[in-house]
Amino acid sequence: MTDPTEAGLSGVPRKRKVAAQSTSLGNHKLHPSTMMMGYGFDPALSEGSLKPPIFLTSTYVFETAAEGKRFFEGITGVRPGGSEGLVYSRFNGPNQEILEDRLALWEEAEDALVFSSGMSAIATTFLAMVKPGDVIVHSAPLYAATETLIARILGRLGVTFLDFPAGATQPEIEAKLAEAKARGRIAAIYLESPANPTNALVDVEAVRDARAAVLSDVEAGELPPIIIDNTFLGPLWAQPLKQGADLVIYSLTKYVGGHSDLVAGGVLGTKAAILPVRMTRNTIGTITDPHTAWMLLRSLETLELRMTRAGENARVVCELLRDHPKVERVGYLGFLEPGSRQHDIYTRHCLGAGSTFSVIVKGGEAEAFRLLDNLKLVKLAVSLGGTESLASHPAAMTHLSVAPARKAELGITDNLVRVSIGVEHPDDLIADFTQALAAM
Repeated sequence: MTDPTEAGLSGVPRKRKVAAQSTSLGNHKLHPSTMMMGYGFDPALSEGSLKPPIFLTSTYVFETAAEGKRFFEGITGVRPGGSEGLVYSRFNGPNQEILEDRLALWEEAEDALVFSSGMSAIATTFLAMVKPGDVIVHSAPLYAATETLIARILGRLGVTFLDFPAGATQPEIEAKLAEAKARGRIAAIYLESPANPTNALVDVEAVRDARAAVLSDVEAGELPPIIIDNTFLGPLWAQPLKQGADLVIYSLTKYVGGHSDLVAGGVLGTKAAILPVRMTRNTIGTITDPHTAWMLLRSLETLELRMTRAGENARVVCELLRDHPKVERVGYLGFLEPGSRQHDIYTRHCLGAGSTFSVIVKGGEAEAFRLLDNLKLVKLAVSLGGTESLASHPAAMTHLSVAPARKAELGITDNLVRVSIGVEHPDDLIADFTQALAAM
């Protein structure tokens, strides 16, 4: 990571230098949860304010015309290295840059970008990578909007795709990459782990090794990036950059925002992989707004506390559901069978089981709907990762646009309910699920 005293995320000096901030105390490395309280912000630059103000401005004043020219040369890529300062709010801003600095800390990423939504982060990333005739290889299932973007929208631009099951082995992934390579240039390898809504895990290390094996004749700088949606577990319970991913994508709306009151997205990764995404964002303007960035800075201060409590609550609820006679199965990572491939991936890749899971009830849509309709504390809504517990029916809601045969293939069945557990008292959540199941 770059030092905020000398550089912004572009790797070149900012217009206004931030006061020296250390990421350690002597030989003691500070935790990200501690650095969320002030990293990347200098109160002296904002009238001594303890917290960053919201910088509601569309543009920034240059000290000289030469400075303006230099800044625009960096922003537009005429001169390598990125912007040396604040230019225009479609490109950058203080709130966004502080947020990007802090997001990068959790996974020790070299660079980070923030966007107006999770889907704008995904779309901007793909637009930065693909050209007509390219192939995208991805794991399955994916969030329905992501599948729609790849298959229908990018498909209209001449981009095709091939997919493999989330739990695929390295030989299976190699076979799919070889098939894609024969079809054309592979623009990106896109993963979602755990998969939405089945919670199936992808072996990122196997994907990394498969890419190396099948594309050994491709120059390192031309290798398709491995991109992973880490929304369900990151940044606390999974850090896939350490397993070989080049870019990590977030719907910051979910756990990072954590209060169901904003929409935003993020991309983290190596500087080389981020650069084309940054240039595309600069052009099409998918950066998040300063107020949302400010709200996310607030949320980051309690991220570890919220995710930890939600994870503890989820285990208690899942233990109830697993043993209930009206439940067929619970798709919870903490219940993976030791010795299974999924458990092996979990052991190598995950630091916790998370708080979002699937409940497969006995019956079909009618039984799933009765469970949803009888929950009182748990709200019927289609997001996740908030302070409140939510439940939804993917087959009839978030994945409604997926063809029935495709849903069956992916395990998105009519009796599957997706649950995101929040930070309520666990006894109250147990009481709510108990009464709702009794009413089915």
